Parts: sequence; structure tokens; C-alpha cells
Amino acid sequence: MKKQTYRFKKSLVLGATLTLSVLSIALSPNSYAQEPVIAVDHADALFSSSDPRLHANKQVAYHIVKDLLEAGHWEQADKYLSKRYIQHNPNAASGLDGVVKYFVEVRKVQAKPIPEKMTKPIVAVIAEGDLVTVMYPLPVRDKTTNQLLYTTTWFDTWRIVDGKADEHWDSALKN
Repeated sequence: MKKQTYRFKKSLVLGATLTLSVLSIALSPNSYAQEPVIAVDHADALFSSSDPRLHANKQVAYHIVKDLLEAGHWEQADKYLSKRYIQHNPNAASGLDGVVKYFVEVRKVQAKPIPEKMTKPIVAVIAEGDLVTVMYPLPVRDKTTNQLLYTTTWFDTWRIVDGKADEHWDSALKN
């Protein structure tokens, strides 16, 4: 009987502990919180490499981010994007004309002065072979209160062919 009572008490304690753990996770608003995604201080430095090929590829990505995405100078897109530009973002068509139309006509991006140094927050730039990936912090806000809920990471990856981005991937979902 003593052994049965011990098992019962042990089972009761384990059950209570598990229940409390589950409740604390389920009821805590920060239970799934993570470390915030933080940009580096000097993003421009991430777009260089001692390898000449990787450096050239990173520079293409640099100008896409700074001149096109940040400053909105889509009239210069043919300097950095190939004519066939394969687009894997489900919201924009492939081809140079398709991506320019998406930003200029659909998103209605207005050109502003190209900054001397990048101001867009960047986490990391990774180059391997003909691919360059740029990672950005992405704040996620409550749609009703605009309160910051958490940060996650957005990315853009480009395949560079003959000095221009020829293919693009990102984490966009269909609007």
C-alpha cells in the first residue's frame, strides 16, 4: 500500500507540474517570444568580399537594395536586373518589365534621392557561387493596435548572371 501511495503521489506531482507548465506556456503572452532580430551598424560593409567574383555579385545586390528597393529608382533597373529576370515572388511577374511594373504601378513606389550609404536595416549578406542572400529584420505588428509583437527575418536571394540579377526569391506570400 505504501508503494502504491508513493506512485500515486509521484504521478500527482508530475501531472501537476506538467499541467502548470502547459498552462504557463498557453497563458503567457511572451511564451513564444524569441530574441529580436537586430540589424548591423554598418550594412554597407556586408556587401564586399575579398573574392572578386563574390564582391561583384554582392555589389549587384547592394545596388538593387539601395538604389531600387530603398530609393525607388526603378528607371535604373536595367543596370542591375537581366531582361528575363525570373521572379519567384508570387505578387510580381517575371521579366524586367514585370518587376518594374510591380513596383512602379502596383506598389506605386516614388523615387527619392539615392542615399550615400544604405539606411535599410540589414542583418547579414551571404554570397556563395552565383547566389547572394540579403537578410533584413522584419517587425510584425498587431493589425489593430500597431503594437510590435515580435521580429522575424525577411530575405531576398538573387542569382547573378553576367553582372545582373537573373533570378529572385524572397519570403513573400500572395497578397
